[in-house]
Amino acid sequence: MDTPVGKPKPAFTPLDPSRVIGRGHPAGDFLEAYDWRVLDEDEGRIRIEAHLPPQVLNPRRHLFGGFTGTYVDLVVLTTVRSGPSRADLSIPRDWLMTTNMRLDYLAPITGPTFTIDSQVEYRGGRSRLVSTRFYQGDTLAVIAMTTVLQVPDPATT
Repeated sequence: MDTPVGKPKPAFTPLDPSRVIGRGHPAGDFLEAYDWRVLDEDEGRIRIEAHLPPQVLNPRRHLFGGFTGTYVDLVVLTTVRSGPSRADLSIPRDWLMTTNMRLDYLAPITGPTFTIDSQVEYRGGRSRLVSTRFYQGDTLAVIAMTTVLQVPDPATT
């Protein structure tokens, strides 16, 4: 079933608001993001408990660095839309396009779970700058800065 342009895919609207996304998003399903738990959320800020499925581990059983950006991308898109209306399918949504991402690896993510804190740091026009931090226990393990651009849906303009 095709989703009309401008409408979020059902995967981005979990039935349970304590979850980040539902099933059906290819990257989200690979990361098993449907099992991530929202620990705290407000407009422009979200805190998540995520886990490490076996397919994202390197030979040392840590998060493989190449998948870190996929975690960040999904969390950033959720952060920009975070708040009380995140799960409301009746709200039209612009497309969000990641235009820049910087990752700094400070310590390994070893799991089985870890915490992700993400916050919109800047809103200007169609741009959003989002900081994302991964914690393994109390240790800051990854910090990312990501710029996303809101792209209007051509079907609604």
